[in-house]
Order: sequence, then C-alpha cells, then structure tokens
Amino acid sequence: MTERLPALFVGHGNPMNALERNNYTDAWRALGASLPRPRAVLCISAHWFVEATMVTAMASPRTIHDFGGFPPELFAVRYDAPGSPALAAEVRDRLAPVDVALDETWGLDHGTWSVLVHMFPGADVPVVQLSIDRTRPASFHYGLGAALAPLSDDGVLLIGSGNVVHNLETYAWGGRPAEPFDWAVRFDEEVRRLLDEGTHGPLVDYHALGPDARLAVPTPDHFLPLLPVIAAGRGRDVSFPVRGIEGGSISMLAVRLD
Repeated sequence: MTERLPALFVGHGNPMNALERNNYTDAWRALGASLPRPRAVLCISAHWFVEATMVTAMASPRTIHDFGGFPPELFAVRYDAPGSPALAAEVRDRLAPVDVALDETWGLDHGTWSVLVHMFPGADVPVVQLSIDRTRPASFHYGLGAALAPLSDDGVLLIGSGNVVHNLETYAWGGRPAEPFDWAVRFDEEVRRLLDEGTHGPLVDYHALGPDARLAVPTPDHFLPLLPVIAAGRGRDVSFPVRGIEGGSISMLAVRLD
C-alpha cells in the first residue's frame, strides 16, 4: 500500500534562493529528504496566474525564467524534470465539472523549480503544474483541494508555492538586512494560529482579516496557492517546517499537513 504523502505549502521568496544555500533552502532539502519518494509532484505556483484553470500536459516541460534583473547564473538554471500527461488527465478528471484545459505551452516557472531544485535536486520526479484562475474567487481555489486530496494516497505530492506575506513594494532589495515589518509578523502569526486551530474560513475570506491582511496580501496571486493545499489536508496534523520573513515583507512560511 502506498504511504500517504503530506500536502505542502512552501514560501518560495526571492528567485535567487534557487542558487543559494541558506536556512530556507537547507530546510527545503531536509523536507525533500524526509518524504517518501512521490510518483509525481503536482504544483500550484503563484506565477501561473491566468484567466483559466489549466494543467501542464507535456512530457518534457520547459524551465521558464519568468523574471528580470537577476544574474546570468540564474537564467542558466535548467530543471529538466519530466512531465506526466497521465497525471494531467487525472487532475482534469478529478476536478470535473470544472473546465480544466490540458496545456502544452507553459512548463515549470520559478515558483516551482526554485523550490524543487532543492527538494528533488536530481530532477527525476515527474512534475505537473496547475494554474491559478484569476477570474475565480478564493473559495473556488479552496474548493479544488477536496477534489485533489485523494492524490496524496496515490503517490502524488501536492505543493502550493507562493508566500503568505508578499509585499514587493516594501521589500528590501539588494540583500540589505531588514527587520520584519510589524504587520508582516502579525499576519504570519495569525495564519499559523488559524491553521493550528483548523479554522480555514477566515483564511478563505482573508480580506476580512483587517489592515494587516491588506498589507500582507496586496495581490492574491501568492496567497491563493495556500488554499487548495490546506483544503486537501483538512483534518491532518499541521506543522511549519520553515518560518521566517525575508526582506522585511516576504514570509517564507512552509506548511505541512500530514
């Protein structure tokens, strides 16, 4: 019998984490090493934020460098994990009656590969990405999690990649040291408290969490990948294998639901 895999949310932060060895990337490596080997990874990345629900269905997804202003070494990174057309079709079927398009053009963006290059450095686990439909409310994305939950019992590792706190306007660029903003710390702590309690409603309706939420989540793209993950892992044990706030306003929180 296949051992059930956890559902994970990972705060991916700065793309340079793909190249760096730091407390966060060391924790990602340890996290990958602690897991049973999955038959595939299904990743919901903040950086595939489009007007449709889509799943990558190619056998060999390309490495997408969806950023600018970084050193050439980062653009040289290739994460040549195989895809899984079979898993893509299974995801489409599980999410019915949602209309899920099988995509042959996207690939793996840095929300996915900057984490997986540490978790599975051999790039030998098939990877499929599921898009975030920007036209749908947060409740829709939470609702996907229940349909995806059985994949954990069938060897598929569900990962949401984003950041619970993601405010680039206040971020300390250039590697400058920065103390975390009070509002960032408070919102990060509130998210952890609600997850510890198993209280998901306020996280789905995160706008109602007040001024801290408006600063921590000025746009929904990096927060939404959390929602299907916590829905898929509802009722499981919650832990936080990575904590910290980078650049003052980017939460690196990781959530594990076993």
